[in-house]
Amino acid sequence: MLTRVKSAVANFMGGIMAGGSSGENVSGCDLPLKFPYMRPEFLGLSQDEIECSADHISRPILILKETKRLPWATGYAEVINAGKSALNEDQACCEVVEVKKRTGGSTPSRTPTAKRRSSLPNGEGVGLRDSADADGLLFHYWALFDGHAGSGAAVVASRLLQHHLVEQLQEVLEKKVEHESLVVGALENAFKEMDAQIEREKSVYNISGGCTALVAVFLLGKLYMANAGDSRAIIIRSGEVIPMSTEFTPESERQRLQFLGYMQPHLLGNEFTHLEFPRRVQRKEVGKRMLYRDFTMNGWAYKTIEDEDLKFPLIYGEGKKARVMATIGVTRGLGDHDLKVHDSNIYIKPFLSCCPEVKVYPLTQYEHGADDVLVMGSDGLWDVLSNEEVSEAVTGFLANCDPDDLHRYTMAAQDLVMRARGVLKDRGWRISNDRLGSGDDISVYIIPLLHGNRQP
Repeated sequence: MLTRVKSAVANFMGGIMAGGSSGENVSGCDLPLKFPYMRPEFLGLSQDEIECSADHISRPILILKETKRLPWATGYAEVINAGKSALNEDQACCEVVEVKKRTGGSTPSRTPTAKRRSSLPNGEGVGLRDSADADGLLFHYWALFDGHAGSGAAVVASRLLQHHLVEQLQEVLEKKVEHESLVVGALENAFKEMDAQIEREKSVYNISGGCTALVAVFLLGKLYMANAGDSRAIIIRSGEVIPMSTEFTPESERQRLQFLGYMQPHLLGNEFTHLEFPRRVQRKEVGKRMLYRDFTMNGWAYKTIEDEDLKFPLIYGEGKKARVMATIGVTRGLGDHDLKVHDSNIYIKPFLSCCPEVKVYPLTQYEHGADDVLVMGSDGLWDVLSNEEVSEAVTGFLANCDPDDLHRYTMAAQDLVMRARGVLKDRGWRISNDRLGSGDDISVYIIPLLHGNRQP
């Protein structure tokens, strides 16, 4: 019974995700790509530069060439992994988008009416139309997508998620109601619609794997942070760290996953148990007492071991090695509709939620200095640096920069990526105190909050 599960464990212990680690077409799919592989459009890279950036040995750090390409003098930097996958599976998008009312009360189209304003230098001159009779409104949008088992879902989401958000915000605009709960709902529905589109189109296009999604939206004086996955965002204000997201992992979502397995046991394929034990149960322990817990419990209690408890646990491993059904290490995100337990017909998607957690920060209610920033990073950054280390690094770097230099935020992002990547030594990539550096893709935004206070 455990043959398939053992194979799955062997695969993930070897660093191989179900569906392949790098290729965009591991199943031999002949379907066309929805969008070609790319690096963020705002980087303005040539094809030669994209190819050079994929060097897993030197791992060059890419930065924004022109600050005017992004609003608020946003800083950005990225680096490819150390060989985990052939391509950089992170994607990023940043735009200023105008939402207009629908005309004629027609049913919303799949391509909502939106005007991109990303060419405006630093968002200057961009105001929010926040009166009840206004024709529309503007929002600032930053997003990071961390792909796995291919970059397909991350590329598609980076191109389209903002359009789903526009469609959802049109509903809010038509009701002439401005309340943060409606914006939160618009973000939640945009994620769900994006996930549904990927599922619909996977029979038409080759959209590989899945991705986590971390999105920041500035709208009507508030900063909305939506997170589905294990990327992270923090605000650094006067040296204080304000967490703006929560990582969703098999451990952090244990009770939700176990409850779903309890309520719908057929999803476990008669191979897994929703119960958790401190270690794998051995057949010789049947009839004996052992600690366990289920979805109702935060602590541990004893139960008598039965044959059913010999099944593989729904959640296996600890920390970064924890996996759902011995396959995937994140529990929220977009895509992954075809993901199965290795060599089985057990789908994992029912346990993976596309719904984000949304946190709201009343940005215009605070006075921000030039060194107060929002840091958004994929897990490649946070795997090796803590919130406090990131805060100290960014604060220290900006303190030594000219406050009027708009390049300071991009240079701070570059410095942060360099700290997380480290330097190549005989034993691999190393950071401070000879710790292991990040071998993952790393993408970082540093967004100065001072500019938000200047919006009308």
